[in-house]
Amino acid sequence: MPVPRLRVARPTDDLAAVLRFYRDGLGLTELYAFGGHAGFDGVLLGHPQAPYHLEFTHQPGHRVGHAPTPDNLLVFYLPDAAEWEAAGQRLRAYGYAPVPAYNPYWDERGLTFEDPDGYRVVLEQAEWQL
Repeated sequence: MPVPRLRVARPTDDLAAVLRFYRDGLGLTELYAFGGHAGFDGVLLGHPQAPYHLEFTHQPGHRVGHAPTPDNLLVFYLPDAAEWEAAGQRLRAYGYAPVPAYNPYWDERGLTFEDPDGYRVVLEQAEWQL
């Protein structure tokens, strides 16, 4: 059975700031961008061979606000210590400092960063295990 592809989509009030965080800071690839599509601008980010991507959209004149809680997370599992360290350093270089995780579990082997909309990204230095 083929593995389904996953798109996580959410709106933002500041598409440029979100691009700076996820593309430039986190290092995701810009896969596609669009403007003025049915009143929305947006971008899809991810890795070309990954079975997921993130879509961020902005509708001019519409306010979406801040994340509902500090426990709204995207978790990236980076088992290679050098890759994990590089990802954290890249975010720091763009001015994003780690924040304490709402759930202390994520502080055990991870770093948590807050994006411009208040959503959090955890860089977990571990294999993904179920």
